[in-house]
Amino acid sequence: MRLLIQRVTEATLRIEGEVFSQIGKGLLVLVGIESEDTEQDMDWLAGKLARLRIFDDEAGVMNLDVGQIGGEVMVVSQFTLHASTKKGNRPSYIRSAPEAISRPLYEQFVAKVEQAVGHKVATGQFGADMKISLINDGPVTIWIDSKNRE
Repeated sequence: MRLLIQRVTEATLRIEGEVFSQIGKGLLVLVGIESEDTEQDMDWLAGKLARLRIFDDEAGVMNLDVGQIGGEVMVVSQFTLHASTKKGNRPSYIRSAPEAISRPLYEQFVAKVEQAVGHKVATGQFGADMKISLINDGPVTIWIDSKNRE
């Protein structure tokens, strides 16, 4: 399971031109799921996400997590995070889990993030053509992969 995390001042997700969800200051999280992902991957990533200290404290040092600043979280499924570009110029998504696997795992992950941050999170709509506008704060963008725990 992979996360692409962006610290944002705001993010809005639209489906067919209509606002589906939006957040203010907080984290926009894109989630890529593989067939081999487990509950342990989800637990580790949800905890890591909730405790990630990437918001400034009063001294201007990135030392606070999203909960400490009263921030919001948006979690969006993003199968292209597992794109392979090893051969040719057209990415392969063979490593991305099919919908029958990824949809329930995505829903479980959202629930785990809500538990970890202590409040409801905004989401996208699984499988929809979504348009996301955001203001990346910093910019701060972090990539975390549960199979490569660095």
